Amino acid sequence: MTAAFGNSPEVLTRIEKIENICGRDIGNGIEPLVEAAKGGLLGAARSIAEHPSPHVAIITGFFIPHGTPPAAENDGPIGCAHLAAGLLRVGIPVRLVTDPLCLNAVKVAARAAGIPAQIPFDVVPVDAGSAEDPSVSSIVNLWKSAEPPVSHVISIERAGPSYDGTVRNINGDDITVHTAPLHFLFTLSEIISIGIGDLGNELGMGTLSQELIAKNIKHGERIACYIPCHHPIVCGVSNWGAMGLLTALALLRPDLKSKLTKGLTLETDKQILTTLVNEGAAIDGDTGLQALTIETLPWEYHGKVLAEILEAAGLTNSV
Repeated sequence: MTAAFGNSPEVLTRIEKIENICGRDIGNGIEPLVEAAKGGLLGAARSIAEHPSPHVAIITGFFIPHGTPPAAENDGPIGCAHLAAGLLRVGIPVRLVTDPLCLNAVKVAARAAGIPAQIPFDVVPVDAGSAEDPSVSSIVNLWKSAEPPVSHVISIERAGPSYDGTVRNINGDDITVHTAPLHFLFTLSEIISIGIGDLGNELGMGTLSQELIAKNIKHGERIACYIPCHHPIVCGVSNWGAMGLLTALALLRPDLKSKLTKGLTLETDKQILTTLVNEGAAIDGDTGLQALTIETLPWEYHGKVLAEILEAAGLTNSV
């Protein structure tokens, strides 16, 4: 990308404010994790803004096997859809990465955000055994041979293996058999990794110490993910982090600001969630139910957070 960077004190102050909004604790005790990851939002946004030819792979999808019905949770796909749509509007190539259990939710969210159906999806089966598995190696080869090659991988609310290799949910339950090993794609050399999470059991949260997560998060010692990243972003809700990343990028690239954020509106946000619920594609990750809630909080709460993010970025919002 030809660059017109916004690095003024005002821009940096706005990004710091956005990071603080995204890091609001909704009751999980994440304040110390948010503090430890401070600066991650700016670092992540800057890594994209200053890259000469970014190509972004976005990983998302957290399957809830005991949901009603079993489905992907709605935290992750919504943020993924907003971020992907914004990047595509400015001509940055995007790939969406998930597994078969979460594929429908990611596709529905993308469609509701206005993303063309032709966007490439990279899907890894849940039983892929290693990085050498053909389903993984073929994607790696595709990323390397793409023009331009994939430069960034962003994980949004994607469960990753804990220190004993087991993938666990918020309660410490083993969900390994329901979770494809997408961490093989998250740890590739020469690709910049950005991890967005809200608890400590997500890809990228291994940048934070296991002790920090164990001390502050319920079941933290068992659920803490060991997979690190270059730029961790810890949020109250992971969707917020994805929207915060998009607005931070827009602030750093004022030449692209209007296009990056054109679809980041309250109207679109509610439409994505409503479509996921109406089509039965995703559920609330905490309640396990199909409802207009995310992490038990009604959409109106999330809408207010988005409005705050947009205001902090100096953007108007739509209801």
